[in-house]
Parts: sequence; structure tokens; C-alpha cells
Amino acid sequence: MNPDIAEALKFVSGIFPAIAIIVAVGVGGWVLTTWLRIKHGYPLDGAWGQALHPVTDRESAERIKLLTTENAQLRAELGSIKDRLENVERIVTDRPSKLAREIDALAIDKGGNA
Repeated sequence: MNPDIAEALKFVSGIFPAIAIIVAVGVGGWVLTTWLRIKHGYPLDGAWGQALHPVTDRESAERIKLLTTENAQLRAELGSIKDRLENVERIVTDRPSKLAREIDALAIDKGGNA
């Protein structure tokens, strides 16, 4: 065999394991990424960017509708909690005499005896 060819084959056989490892890591990373996207419900993209999975169906649309409703309810509840917290902060930071006057004013407005 020609010594130049033998040297080239020796070089290729020496570098081939490194190339194989790099390719294996790349493919393994792609498989892991795809699996995680499927597991968590993210859409998969084809070679030209078109969505492959999941296809929107009635069940998914209903789930989105329920989550949107729940989100609106939670936002409303959070708003009321913020209002209550503002009142508590005002009560804590106000002077005690001012607070006593406001409580007396509320008792009079409700028809109570002062």
C-alpha cells in the first residue's frame, strides 16, 4: 500500500472517534430537546417552520378557554387583595387618634351610638 494513503487512513481513523462523538452529542441533544418540547406541549417545527405538533383541537381550545377564565378570576382576586392591603397599610401607618376619629365617624354613619 502506498505510504501516503496509509498515513491518511491512520489520520482518519485517529480523528474518526472524535467526529463520531461530536455527531452523537449533537443528535442526542436534538432528541432530548424534541422530547422535552413534546412533553411540555410546545409545538414542533418542520424544516420550513411549519407547526407539526400539537394540532389545535376542541379539547385544547376548551382548555385554553378555561385557563383564560381562571386567569381573569385570579387577577380580580389579586386586585381586591391589593386594595385590602392598602387599607391595612394605611391603618398601621396612620396616627392612632386619627384612626379613632375615623372609626367613630363610621359608627355614627351606620346609626350606632357614639
